Amino acid sequence: MKTVPETEISQSRPPKAKPVKASAVRRADPFYARECERYDNPLPSREYVVQMLAEQGRPMTMEHLADALDILEPEMPFFERRLRAMERDGDLVRNRRDAYIIPDKVSLIRGRVEGHPDGYGFLIPDEGDQDVFLGPRQMRDVLHGDRAMVRITGTDRRGRPEGQIVEVLERANSRIVGRVIEEHGVLIVAAENKRIARDILLAPGGRKKVKTGDVVVVELVEQPSKYQAPIGKVVELLGQYADPGMEIEIALRKHELPHEFSPEAKAQARKIPDKVRKKDMADREDIRDLPLVTIDGETARDFDDAVYCAREGRGFRLVVAIADVSHYVTPDSALDQDARGRGNSVYFPRRVIPMLPEKLSNGLCSLNPQVDRLCMVCDMSISATGAIKQYRFYPGVMFSHARLTYNQVAAALYDNDAEALDVVSERLDDLKNLDKLFRVLLKARAKRGAIDFETTETRMIFNEDGKIDRIVPESRNDAHRIIEECMLAANVCASEFLAKHEHPALYRVHEGPSADKLKQLRSFMGEFGLQLTGGDDPQAGDYAKLLEKVKGRPDEQLLQTVMLRSLRQAIYSPDNVGHFGLAYESYTHFTSPIRRYPDLLIHRAIKAVLQGQQYTPGDWEEIGLACSQTERRADEATRDVESWLKCFYMQDRIGEVFTGSVASVVPFGLFVALDDVFVEGLLHISELGEDYFQYDDARHELHGERTGKRFRLSDRITVQLMRVDLETTKIDFRLVKDVNDAGASPKGGSPGGRRKGRARG
Repeated sequence: MKTVPETEISQSRPPKAKPVKASAVRRADPFYARECERYDNPLPSREYVVQMLAEQGRPMTMEHLADALDILEPEMPFFERRLRAMERDGDLVRNRRDAYIIPDKVSLIRGRVEGHPDGYGFLIPDEGDQDVFLGPRQMRDVLHGDRAMVRITGTDRRGRPEGQIVEVLERANSRIVGRVIEEHGVLIVAAENKRIARDILLAPGGRKKVKTGDVVVVELVEQPSKYQAPIGKVVELLGQYADPGMEIEIALRKHELPHEFSPEAKAQARKIPDKVRKKDMADREDIRDLPLVTIDGETARDFDDAVYCAREGRGFRLVVAIADVSHYVTPDSALDQDARGRGNSVYFPRRVIPMLPEKLSNGLCSLNPQVDRLCMVCDMSISATGAIKQYRFYPGVMFSHARLTYNQVAAALYDNDAEALDVVSERLDDLKNLDKLFRVLLKARAKRGAIDFETTETRMIFNEDGKIDRIVPESRNDAHRIIEECMLAANVCASEFLAKHEHPALYRVHEGPSADKLKQLRSFMGEFGLQLTGGDDPQAGDYAKLLEKVKGRPDEQLLQTVMLRSLRQAIYSPDNVGHFGLAYESYTHFTSPIRRYPDLLIHRAIKAVLQGQQYTPGDWEEIGLACSQTERRADEATRDVESWLKCFYMQDRIGEVFTGSVASVVPFGLFVALDDVFVEGLLHISELGEDYFQYDDARHELHGERTGKRFRLSDRITVQLMRVDLETTKIDFRLVKDVNDAGASPKGGSPGGRRKGRARG
């Protein structure tokens, strides 16, 4: 290791240090220029350290690496820090002799641990390789979500690679929500996230006194190891498990949903005025005389969008005004940071976790009736065939002339209901124009080839105690679809506008089916004498044609479900690859900035283009990934809450017999969706009969080796409710009658409640 007087060298990171002339070895670093831009006295780059180890072809101690890389003595603390960081990130590993090695050289794999309720788990590799099985012993070192490095040790009995944890790179869990249990006089906490299979010991002497059955949040003071369970202290006492609303409190913490605004965001919200000021209207188009109206559900409180339609020759003028959230929520402000962390509003039964404080979401940004509001307008001219001939975006100030509901509009337009007609009387002609435009856009949609799956949505009706009284199918009328088509038109214009001006954006992208899914779908449809056209690259229109062919068949529900499951999930991305399901070459989200962060970004981008500027929020790809993740997080949290509520609803109905349809086929049984009550539960494979049942993923079925019995997706079935477990939110059934029995019901979907799937993407 080279040495120089300390006066001749400065530390690597301080900004005003005197530079040191680098040696030839240091200048050979392929990333030397990049490191020079970052630091006055750059260290060897991470890539160069790995390259040196690879060239040496042997493990090297820190001292040997320092010599090889010409590290000066005063640089050693900083070089050691870099090596520790590389070790933490999994770029390097230290062996038992304290020498550094390259993970790839010893078949080490980095990834994220995914736990299973039964105690085992998997490592999901960073590089997209095959998942690595981790047995219960290996899982004692880690918890679900941790990052680790493993060594492949062999294969398990199913032929999967099996691994041994070499090092835990990063801990994912600092706080865990769970329920207090007493075992042998010791208090432990069982995590609500069942993927965390290890119980947490409560450290003695905590300030909060807890008892069995309490739901608490614990802070881990000791992470798990092979020889010790995780230890935590109670930092929040939520209450008893069956308390009203507890299921939501648990879901918020289990999924780490931000549910309290920061003090800075609250303070900023307090400073925002209660109404639109005259100075806020400057440089905006005044469209307050335009009879815009909002059309939403009965319980809605945040109104993002208002619409107006008029005949324009043979075509139409459609005005879609969207709340101008970007005027009040400025980039990098406290409100913006909180909104970005939330990503979207989360809608639980009976409770909403808004993306923005209520003063904005239900107040100043909501397009409430009979008040002035700032808005961003998409003003469109649409032909008689449904083509958008031209459009214009501009900031405006509007005045909502009425707050209407879907049911009111549908009753007035289609049922000639006297009461509804009285409510919408002044706006009836405008609504008729909207309906005519809607019919035109529907034809354009069909011509475009957009996919329109029929699904069932439900709504929970609660009693005075806050528990489910009943579950009903959610009716959806053409008034919903009128607004839906208006929003689609505005979203397409926003996407085209930004693409035309070459401004970066977050697109709502939906890719077509993968090659494997496509092959499975074609094989499955072939068994029914059906064919998906389009060759190796089918389009949405090919799916739409196939959907038309299956309509009215007794197995329609089965075939439609298999088609739906062949498609990928829509995500947010700066790469404009189009929206497969909606059959759009370019699509984004513009119409809901109160409740979706990507829409807020699109508003800022459009404003920037109008002002001849460019909006740069950061790495668009990272933001898109984060927004997609917060969307999935919200979906998982709401599913958890609904599952618990349904379990609570069903616990008094044990022993009752129900009819239903097979909603999902898995290796260990069938998930059955019950008619009328709209609840799902498991019919375990052991309940199917005295036979060995083989799982066929491609055919979505279980079939018996001896009896030949087959249980397939959407089969009609009769079951008896045997068990409801609130702790695990599991519902178990026993088979009473299936399609293989004489007199069983014919195949088909659940009765009632069918509707067209949402098309807002």
